[in-house]
Amino acid sequence: MSRPRTITVIVLSGLLAGCAGLPPQLPPPPALRGDAPLQGLPSDAQTPWPAADWWRSFGDAQLDTLMRQALHSSPNLAGARARVRAAEALAGLSAAARRPRIGASVDLTRQRLSENGLIPPRFLGFTWYTQSNLGAQLDYSFDFWGKQRAQLASSIDEVRAARAEAQAVRLGLSTAIATAYFAWQTEQAQLRDADALVQLQQQLRELSAARVRQGLDPEDLSAGARLRLAQANSQREEFAGIVRTQRAVLAALIGVAPAQLPPLLPRPLPAVSAALPDDARLQLLARRPDLVALRWRVEAMGEQVRAARANFLPNLSLSAMAGFSSIDTSKALALGSRVFDVGPALSLPLFDDGALKARYGYSVAQLDGAAARYNQAVLDAAREVGVAVLDMQRLAAQRASQEQALAASAQLSRQAAARLHQGLTDAMPTLASEAALIAQHATLTVLHGQQLGAEIALIQALGGGYQDATAPTTPPAKTTPAHAPDSTP
Repeated sequence: MSRPRTITVIVLSGLLAGCAGLPPQLPPPPALRGDAPLQGLPSDAQTPWPAADWWRSFGDAQLDTLMRQALHSSPNLAGARARVRAAEALAGLSAAARRPRIGASVDLTRQRLSENGLIPPRFLGFTWYTQSNLGAQLDYSFDFWGKQRAQLASSIDEVRAARAEAQAVRLGLSTAIATAYFAWQTEQAQLRDADALVQLQQQLRELSAARVRQGLDPEDLSAGARLRLAQANSQREEFAGIVRTQRAVLAALIGVAPAQLPPLLPRPLPAVSAALPDDARLQLLARRPDLVALRWRVEAMGEQVRAARANFLPNLSLSAMAGFSSIDTSKALALGSRVFDVGPALSLPLFDDGALKARYGYSVAQLDGAAARYNQAVLDAAREVGVAVLDMQRLAAQRASQEQALAASAQLSRQAAARLHQGLTDAMPTLASEAALIAQHATLTVLHGQQLGAEIALIQALGGGYQDATAPTTPPAKTTPAHAPDSTP
């Protein structure tokens, strides 16, 4: 029988043997959510999605500087970028596995024959000889069942997932810095109000003490003034401590010591403008980097299932070698020293049925787990968006009411000042109304800071300007059977 016919018989026999135990059917595509459950939340058709550098919309150069420093030197971001490079390297290995492997070898061996061996040197005419070998090898594994193709696709999906995860780390860092920065600005504003309140309480204490000395008020009113001053001082120290703590938090997020932070000056809190875009229900899945990463992981696990199924089928590979071999160094490259070797190899999963089924079942379970994590993450993302939107709505209503209270308090303060100017009363009512006005203003400042926190939370929940136009947002619809032949290297 000729050599080509022999190879054909071997291949056909292998195929028949491999098909004797059919591999399991591919599972149906996992049920994945195609949108986020955001129905019923208030939205605005004019509201754009956050930009990639969303923090610039606040118009604060100090915040821009902090962001630039943090995004350049963050260890968390460096680790995320390293994971992307690692995934890319693994994808390169998967791609290399589909190509022929070619190698070369050269060896020179000096050996002495035993005088008492199978062939004594006296019959050969020499005791020492030098073996010279020079050759090239080729190995190639045919991907008839798509295993290598599936592994490469899975590796590419893992790269995409790692890149999306790096963006999620970036988003988490930037929103944490913005939150800490505006918390610091809010506490600074409260500290200024606390300073003003301490001064007013000092004046009230002095005025109350004078009225007691003049016999106009009982001593307990003076004691009450001293108590309110002590409380104002205590509150002022509390705000000062919180300011220092917020500065330390900000420094830790950026990765420096508090003393290494750039100079930070108190600034007015910016206006609040974020709202929910109308198309958030459908677009959120491609704009949240954490969701996109999980979605690519579902795709990667689906490809791993295809690769595990291909393990049930025969694998055919080809090896070839060409070179020179001689025990006479002077004839190492002579034509008579040529050697050639070529032949196929067929591996059949005949007695590994239990292990193959276990590996396949594991890959299917991994796919189901990835799909479940994705679906849960979509629900969690919708919850985060809903909480942020409703918090902003609640805080906006509270702030509107507080602005009315502040206006009323300002009116009372003006009326008290007018009575003092007319000589109808002393400074006590005026100072008391100014203290109440400061307290109302401090409450409004707190609400403004909480609004900024809710806006940043919404920006984070909406993905912070991230968008992957290639991200799969519908359940996989791949119907190509895993046993479709593919001999493309």
